[in-house]
Amino acid sequence: MGKLIARADRPDEREARKDLVTNGLESGICRFILRKGDEDFENLGRMEAIYTENGESVSEDYAFVSIGTPEDQEKAMSMAGKKKAVIVSTSDWTVIPLENMIAKFSGSGTEVYACASGIGDAKLFLETMEKGVDGVAIDVGDPLELRKFGGILSGTEPEELSEIEVKSVVPVETGDRVCIDTCSMMSPGQGMLIGSFSNCLFLVQSESEDSGYVASRPFRVNAGAVHSYIEVPGGGTRYLAEISAGDSVLICGRDGRTSAASVGRCKVERRPLLMVTASGGGREYSVILQNAETIKLVTKDGAKSVTGIVPGDRVLAKLESGGRHFGMAVEESITEK
Repeated sequence: MGKLIARADRPDEREARKDLVTNGLESGICRFILRKGDEDFENLGRMEAIYTENGESVSEDYAFVSIGTPEDQEKAMSMAGKKKAVIVSTSDWTVIPLENMIAKFSGSGTEVYACASGIGDAKLFLETMEKGVDGVAIDVGDPLELRKFGGILSGTEPEELSEIEVKSVVPVETGDRVCIDTCSMMSPGQGMLIGSFSNCLFLVQSESEDSGYVASRPFRVNAGAVHSYIEVPGGGTRYLAEISAGDSVLICGRDGRTSAASVGRCKVERRPLLMVTASGGGREYSVILQNAETIKLVTKDGAKSVTGIVPGDRVLAKLESGGRHFGMAVEESITEK
Protein backbone atom coordinates (compact mmCIF):
# COMPACT_ATOMS: atom_id res chain seq x y z
CA MET A 1 0.00 0.00 0.00
CA GLY A 2 1.35 3.39 -0.97
CA LYS A 3 2.26 6.17 1.43
CA LEU A 4 0.25 9.32 2.05
CA ILE A 5 1.53 12.85 2.50
CA ALA A 6 -0.79 15.71 3.42
CA ARG A 7 -0.09 19.08 1.82
CA ALA A 8 -0.38 21.64 4.59
CA ASP A 9 1.59 24.34 2.80
CA ARG A 10 -1.11 25.65 0.45
CA PRO A 11 -3.37 27.96 2.51
CA ASP A 12 -2.20 31.50 3.07
CA GLU A 13 -3.66 31.60 6.57
CA ARG A 14 -1.48 29.98 9.19
CA GLU A 15 -4.44 28.65 11.20
CA ALA A 16 -5.81 26.93 8.09
CA ARG A 17 -2.46 25.22 7.60
CA LYS A 18 -2.44 24.18 11.25
CA ASP A 19 -5.96 22.71 10.92
CA LEU A 20 -4.75 20.55 8.03
CA VAL A 21 -1.94 19.17 10.18
CA THR A 22 -4.21 18.53 13.17
CA ASN A 23 -6.84 16.70 11.12
CA GLY A 24 -4.18 14.80 9.23
CA LEU A 25 -2.62 13.51 12.42
CA GLU A 26 -6.04 12.47 13.75
CA SER A 27 -6.59 10.57 10.49
CA GLY A 28 -3.38 8.60 10.97
CA ILE A 29 -1.23 10.55 8.50
CA CYS A 30 2.35 11.03 9.69
CA ARG A 31 3.97 12.83 6.72
CA PHE A 32 3.30 16.46 5.87
CA ILE A 33 4.43 19.13 3.46
CA LEU A 34 4.86 22.29 5.54
CA ARG A 35 5.85 25.88 4.85
CA LYS A 36 9.17 27.14 6.10
CA GLY A 37 8.30 29.02 9.28
CA ASP A 38 5.74 26.42 10.42
CA GLU A 39 8.33 24.25 12.16
CA ASP A 40 6.40 24.46 15.45
CA PHE A 41 3.64 22.35 13.85
CA GLU A 42 5.90 19.38 14.48
CA ASN A 43 5.04 19.77 18.17
CA LEU A 44 1.45 18.74 17.39
CA GLY A 45 2.47 15.11 16.90
CA ARG A 46 5.27 12.86 15.75
CA MET A 47 5.67 13.32 12.01
CA GLU A 48 8.02 13.53 9.05
CA ALA A 49 7.99 17.00 7.51
CA ILE A 50 9.03 18.21 4.07
CA TYR A 51 9.43 21.98 3.95
CA THR A 52 8.71 24.37 1.12
CA GLU A 53 9.48 28.03 0.55
CA ASN A 54 7.71 29.96 -2.21
CA GLY A 55 6.38 26.66 -3.52
CA GLU A 56 9.83 25.06 -3.85
CA SER A 57 11.39 22.34 -1.72
CA VAL A 58 13.86 23.56 0.87
CA SER A 59 15.68 20.22 0.73
CA GLU A 60 17.63 18.99 -2.28
CA ASP A 61 16.18 15.54 -1.62
CA TYR A 62 12.71 16.52 -2.83
CA ALA A 63 11.34 18.21 -5.92
CA PHE A 64 7.90 19.64 -6.69
CA VAL A 65 6.94 19.52 -10.35
CA SER A 66 3.78 20.95 -11.89
CA ILE A 67 3.04 19.32 -15.22
CA GLY A 68 1.10 21.08 -17.92
CA THR A 69 3.12 20.34 -21.05
CA PRO A 70 5.18 17.45 -22.48
CA GLU A 71 8.28 19.47 -21.58
CA ASP A 72 7.21 19.53 -17.95
CA GLN A 73 6.83 15.77 -18.11
CA GLU A 74 10.36 15.36 -19.44
CA LYS A 75 11.63 17.53 -16.59
CA ALA A 76 9.94 15.26 -14.07
CA MET A 77 11.23 12.11 -15.77
CA SER A 78 14.80 13.45 -15.74
CA MET A 79 14.81 13.47 -11.94
CA ALA A 80 14.61 9.67 -11.65
CA GLY A 81 17.56 8.50 -9.57
CA LYS A 82 18.55 12.05 -8.60
CA LYS A 83 16.08 12.82 -5.83
CA LYS A 84 14.65 11.01 -2.83
CA ALA A 85 11.14 11.81 -4.07
CA VAL A 86 9.36 13.83 -6.73
CA ILE A 87 5.92 15.25 -5.94
CA VAL A 88 3.98 15.76 -9.16
CA SER A 89 0.88 17.91 -9.59
CA THR A 90 -1.20 18.74 -12.62
CA SER A 91 -4.64 20.10 -13.36
CA ASP A 92 -5.24 17.43 -16.00
CA TRP A 93 -3.85 13.92 -15.53
CA THR A 94 -4.46 13.13 -19.21
CA VAL A 95 -1.44 15.39 -19.91
CA ILE A 96 0.90 12.90 -18.26
CA PRO A 97 0.92 9.14 -18.94
CA LEU A 98 1.05 7.86 -15.38
CA GLU A 99 2.23 4.47 -16.61
CA ASN A 100 5.35 6.08 -18.05
CA MET A 101 6.12 7.77 -14.75
CA ILE A 102 5.79 4.50 -12.84
CA ALA A 103 7.97 2.62 -15.32
CA LYS A 104 10.64 5.33 -15.40
CA PHE A 105 10.98 5.66 -11.64
CA SER A 106 10.76 1.94 -10.86
CA GLY A 107 14.08 0.75 -9.46
CA SER A 108 15.60 4.24 -9.70
CA GLY A 109 15.67 4.85 -5.96
CA THR A 110 13.43 7.88 -6.40
CA GLU A 111 9.85 7.76 -5.18
CA VAL A 112 7.09 9.42 -7.17
CA TYR A 113 4.09 11.00 -5.46
CA ALA A 114 1.00 12.11 -7.34
CA CYS A 115 -1.07 14.97 -5.94
CA ALA A 116 -4.75 14.10 -5.52
CA SER A 117 -7.68 16.20 -4.36
CA GLY A 118 -10.17 13.33 -4.25
CA ILE A 119 -10.25 9.78 -2.92
CA GLY A 120 -11.14 8.38 -6.35
CA ASP A 121 -8.00 9.80 -7.94
CA ALA A 122 -5.91 8.63 -5.00
CA LYS A 123 -7.10 5.03 -5.41
CA LEU A 124 -6.46 5.17 -9.16
CA PHE A 125 -2.90 6.43 -8.71
CA LEU A 126 -2.12 3.75 -6.12
CA GLU A 127 -3.43 0.95 -8.37
CA THR A 128 -2.24 1.99 -11.85
CA MET A 129 -0.23 -0.79 -13.51
CA GLU A 130 -0.90 -2.87 -10.35
CA LYS A 131 2.21 -1.39 -8.74
CA GLY A 132 0.93 2.18 -8.55
CA VAL A 133 2.84 5.29 -7.57
CA ASP A 134 4.88 5.19 -4.39
CA GLY A 135 2.43 7.49 -2.68
CA VAL A 136 -0.16 10.21 -2.89
CA ALA A 137 0.15 13.82 -1.78
CA ILE A 138 -3.33 14.79 -0.59
CA ASP A 139 -4.09 18.32 -1.75
CA VAL A 140 -7.39 19.47 -0.21
CA GLY A 141 -8.62 22.78 1.15
CA ASP A 142 -11.05 21.41 3.74
CA PRO A 143 -9.18 19.79 6.66
CA LEU A 144 -12.11 17.42 7.31
CA GLU A 145 -11.63 15.93 3.83
CA LEU A 146 -8.41 14.33 5.07
CA ARG A 147 -10.44 11.90 7.19
CA LYS A 148 -11.84 10.30 4.04
CA PHE A 149 -8.37 9.03 3.13
CA GLY A 150 -7.96 6.92 6.27
CA GLY A 151 -9.11 3.71 4.54
CA ILE A 152 -6.52 4.15 1.79
CA LEU A 153 -3.81 4.73 4.35
CA SER A 154 -4.53 1.54 6.24
CA GLY A 155 -5.71 -0.57 3.34
CA THR A 156 -9.04 -1.25 4.97
CA GLU A 157 -11.43 -1.81 2.10
CA PRO A 158 -14.67 -3.72 2.90
CA GLU A 159 -14.45 -7.51 2.84
CA GLU A 160 -16.91 -9.88 1.19
CA LEU A 161 -17.82 -12.57 3.70
CA SER A 162 -19.55 -15.88 2.97
CA GLU A 163 -21.38 -18.41 5.11
CA ILE A 164 -19.67 -21.78 5.34
CA GLU A 165 -21.04 -24.91 7.01
CA VAL A 166 -19.28 -26.54 9.92
CA LYS A 167 -18.51 -30.23 9.28
CA SER A 168 -16.64 -31.20 12.43
CA VAL A 169 -15.12 -29.91 15.65
CA VAL A 170 -12.28 -32.14 16.86
CA PRO A 171 -9.85 -31.71 19.80
CA VAL A 172 -6.18 -31.86 18.76
CA GLU A 173 -2.90 -31.93 20.65
CA THR A 174 -2.02 -29.09 23.01
CA GLY A 175 -0.06 -26.44 21.15
CA ASP A 176 1.05 -22.81 21.04
CA ARG A 177 -1.69 -20.28 20.44
CA VAL A 178 -1.49 -16.51 19.96
CA CYS A 179 -3.60 -14.02 21.87
CA ILE A 180 -3.57 -10.55 20.27
CA ASP A 181 -4.27 -7.51 22.45
CA THR A 182 -4.88 -4.40 20.34
CA CYS A 183 -5.01 -0.69 21.08
CA SER A 184 -8.64 -0.59 19.90
CA MET A 185 -11.96 -1.58 21.44
CA MET A 186 -14.11 -3.99 19.43
CA SER A 187 -17.81 -4.77 19.58
CA PRO A 188 -19.66 -8.10 19.30
CA GLY A 189 -19.52 -9.20 15.67
CA GLN A 190 -16.05 -7.74 15.19
CA GLY A 191 -12.84 -9.70 15.18
CA MET A 192 -10.01 -10.89 12.97
CA LEU A 193 -9.81 -13.07 9.86
CA ILE A 194 -7.88 -16.21 10.77
CA GLY A 195 -7.38 -19.57 9.05
CA SER A 196 -5.15 -22.55 8.48
CA PHE A 197 -5.61 -22.16 4.71
CA SER A 198 -4.75 -19.01 2.81
CA ASN A 199 -7.96 -19.14 0.78
CA CYS A 200 -10.35 -19.36 3.74
CA LEU A 201 -10.09 -17.05 6.72
CA PHE A 202 -12.66 -17.52 9.50
CA LEU A 203 -14.01 -14.46 11.33
CA VAL A 204 -12.91 -15.04 14.93
CA GLN A 205 -14.71 -12.69 17.30
CA SER A 206 -13.03 -10.50 19.87
CA GLU A 207 -13.60 -11.26 23.54
CA SER A 208 -16.18 -8.47 23.59
CA GLU A 209 -18.98 -10.44 25.24
CA ASP A 210 -19.20 -11.21 28.95
CA SER A 211 -19.19 -14.79 30.06
CA GLY A 212 -19.92 -16.39 33.37
CA TYR A 213 -16.23 -17.12 33.91
CA VAL A 214 -14.24 -14.04 32.89
CA ALA A 215 -14.91 -10.37 32.20
CA SER A 216 -15.01 -9.18 28.61
CA ARG A 217 -11.79 -8.07 26.94
CA PRO A 218 -13.06 -6.10 23.92
CA PHE A 219 -9.53 -5.22 22.84
CA ARG A 220 -8.51 -8.87 22.53
CA VAL A 221 -8.79 -11.64 19.96
CA ASN A 222 -7.71 -15.12 21.01
CA ALA A 223 -6.57 -15.77 17.47
CA GLY A 224 -5.48 -19.38 17.26
CA ALA A 225 -2.50 -21.59 16.62
CA VAL A 226 0.86 -20.06 15.69
CA HIS A 227 0.87 -21.47 12.14
CA SER A 228 -2.37 -19.72 11.19
CA TYR A 229 -2.73 -16.91 8.69
CA ILE A 230 -4.12 -13.54 9.78
CA GLU A 231 -5.20 -10.85 7.34
CA VAL A 232 -3.47 -7.48 7.74
CA PRO A 233 -4.30 -4.06 6.24
CA GLY A 234 -3.62 -3.91 2.53
CA GLY A 235 -4.98 -7.36 1.72
CA GLY A 236 -1.90 -9.35 2.73
CA THR A 237 -1.56 -12.08 5.35
CA ARG A 238 1.01 -12.91 7.98
CA TYR A 239 1.55 -15.89 10.24
CA LEU A 240 0.26 -15.38 13.76
CA ALA A 241 3.71 -16.30 15.05
CA GLU A 242 5.09 -13.19 13.31
CA ILE A 243 2.74 -10.65 14.90
CA SER A 244 4.20 -8.45 17.64
CA ALA A 245 3.63 -5.14 19.43
CA GLY A 246 3.42 -2.17 17.08
CA ASP A 247 2.20 -4.18 14.08
CA SER A 248 -1.05 -3.36 12.31
CA VAL A 249 -3.84 -5.93 12.08
CA LEU A 250 -7.19 -5.87 10.31
CA ILE A 251 -10.41 -5.65 12.29
CA CYS A 252 -13.46 -6.96 10.44
CA GLY A 253 -17.15 -6.91 11.33
CA ARG A 254 -19.87 -9.31 10.26
CA ASP A 255 -21.03 -6.67 7.76
CA GLY A 256 -17.60 -6.78 6.09
CA ARG A 257 -16.57 -3.31 7.19
CA THR A 258 -12.94 -3.14 8.27
CA SER A 259 -10.50 -0.94 10.13
CA ALA A 260 -6.88 -1.12 11.17
CA ALA A 261 -5.70 -1.58 14.74
CA SER A 262 -2.28 -1.43 16.32
CA VAL A 263 -1.09 -4.40 18.36
CA GLY A 264 -0.28 -3.57 21.98
CA ARG A 265 1.09 -7.01 22.82
CA CYS A 266 0.94 -10.65 21.78
CA LYS A 267 0.92 -13.60 24.11
CA VAL A 268 2.00 -17.04 22.93
CA GLU A 269 0.98 -19.72 25.41
CA ARG A 270 0.52 -23.48 25.36
CA ARG A 271 -3.17 -24.32 25.48
CA PRO A 272 -5.52 -27.17 24.55
CA LEU A 273 -6.63 -26.78 20.95
CA LEU A 274 -9.41 -27.92 18.67
CA MET A 275 -9.86 -27.92 14.92
CA VAL A 276 -13.00 -26.60 13.29
CA THR A 277 -13.54 -27.90 9.76
CA ALA A 278 -16.09 -26.27 7.46
CA SER A 279 -17.04 -26.41 3.80
CA GLY A 280 -17.88 -23.76 1.27
CA GLY A 281 -17.69 -23.49 -2.50
CA GLY A 282 -17.24 -27.24 -2.80
CA ARG A 283 -14.11 -27.35 -0.63
CA GLU A 284 -13.23 -27.97 3.00
CA TYR A 285 -11.21 -25.62 5.20
CA SER A 286 -10.12 -25.54 8.81
CA VAL A 287 -8.97 -23.30 11.62
CA ILE A 288 -7.28 -24.37 14.87
CA LEU A 289 -8.33 -22.42 17.95
CA GLN A 290 -7.98 -22.69 21.71
CA ASN A 291 -10.48 -25.06 23.30
CA ALA A 292 -12.22 -22.51 25.53
CA GLU A 293 -15.74 -21.09 25.79
CA THR A 294 -14.60 -17.46 25.30
CA ILE A 295 -13.40 -18.11 21.73
CA LYS A 296 -16.24 -17.55 19.29
CA LEU A 297 -16.80 -17.69 15.55
CA VAL A 298 -19.03 -15.01 14.08
CA THR A 299 -22.31 -16.03 12.46
CA LYS A 300 -24.78 -14.06 10.38
CA ASP A 301 -26.88 -13.20 13.42
CA GLY A 302 -24.48 -13.49 16.36
CA ALA A 303 -21.50 -15.55 17.47
CA LYS A 304 -21.05 -19.07 18.76
CA SER A 305 -18.44 -20.47 21.12
CA VAL A 306 -16.14 -23.10 19.67
CA THR A 307 -17.10 -25.33 22.59
CA GLY A 308 -20.73 -25.23 21.47
CA ILE A 309 -20.40 -25.32 17.70
CA VAL A 310 -21.81 -28.45 16.07
CA PRO A 311 -21.89 -29.81 12.51
CA GLY A 312 -24.46 -27.94 10.46
CA ASP A 313 -23.79 -24.56 12.06
CA ARG A 314 -22.96 -21.80 9.59
CA VAL A 315 -20.17 -19.32 10.28
CA LEU A 316 -18.73 -16.37 8.39
CA ALA A 317 -15.44 -16.52 6.49
CA LYS A 318 -13.57 -14.82 3.68
CA LEU A 319 -13.11 -17.14 0.70
CA GLU A 320 -10.80 -16.46 -2.22
CA SER A 321 -9.23 -18.38 -5.09
CA GLY A 322 -5.52 -18.92 -5.68
CA GLY A 323 -2.90 -18.94 -2.97
CA ARG A 324 -0.40 -16.77 -1.16
CA HIS A 325 3.22 -15.93 -1.87
CA PHE A 326 4.98 -14.08 0.96
CA GLY A 327 1.56 -13.08 2.24
CA MET A 328 0.17 -11.62 -1.00
CA ALA A 329 -2.62 -13.21 -3.01
CA VAL A 330 -1.54 -14.89 -6.25
CA GLU A 331 -3.52 -16.72 -8.89
CA GLU A 332 -2.00 -20.17 -8.99
CA SER A 333 -2.98 -23.79 -8.60
CA ILE A 334 -2.40 -24.71 -4.99
CA THR A 335 -3.63 -27.49 -2.72
CA GLU A 336 -3.67 -27.12 1.06
CA LYS A 337 -4.97 -29.82 3.40
